[in-house]
Amino acid sequence: MQHKTFSTPKNLQVIYEDNHLIVINKRPGDIVQGDKTGDLPLSEVVKQYLKEKYNKPGNVYLGVAHRLDRPTSGIVVFAKTSKALPRLNKLFATKEAKKTYWAVVRNPPQERQATLMHWMKRNTKQNKSYANKKEVPDSKKAILEYQLVKKLDRYYLLEIDLKTGRHHQIRSQLSAIGSPIKGDLKYGFDRSNKDGSIHLHARKLSFVHPVKKEVLEFIAPPPQDAVWNACC
Repeated sequence: MQHKTFSTPKNLQVIYEDNHLIVINKRPGDIVQGDKTGDLPLSEVVKQYLKEKYNKPGNVYLGVAHRLDRPTSGIVVFAKTSKALPRLNKLFATKEAKKTYWAVVRNPPQERQATLMHWMKRNTKQNKSYANKKEVPDSKKAILEYQLVKKLDRYYLLEIDLKTGRHHQIRSQLSAIGSPIKGDLKYGFDRSNKDGSIHLHARKLSFVHPVKKEVLEFIAPPPQDAVWNACC
């Protein structure tokens, strides 16, 4: 009897998988969860992957614990069990999951290393958030730490530790200090990237496993292009 061979789809980069979790390195352009565009979301691609890999009949359970902006790449964690999902949700809500991002900018910040604190106000009609130096009505405090880690030919690589999780936080805060992310037209960069991506990558994520209670740490390679390759 021949066993059917299974191969991971080319558009899906699985970093880690166990009985409770699956961790994906998201490509720029993929949406994590379905939205008004009607485009196929990453969550459905992962469901199909699990259905075929384990030859599961019927619907496959998959819980979305957090999201990344569509033009952003990097680590996304999904829950494979209903036991893991609320625990994962809590990890992200209470900031127990530590997130580190890479961002490529043309204009370096004035300081090589600093903490940025702004008050973020979201405009839902524009799908944009504004970083204010002082508190304004309906704003939320946003904090990140960055350091300049590499100078490229025409750009600079920043490593960012996210302390709060606000809508478009990194994009808005870097724009507010005059360092918009490469390709990010919405937040002040002068040209878009050809593929519609921006050079923002969820590089590292660490948290305590919601069921096994062991510390997990993941590092995701950035997409393959000349600028990202120079960063590595």
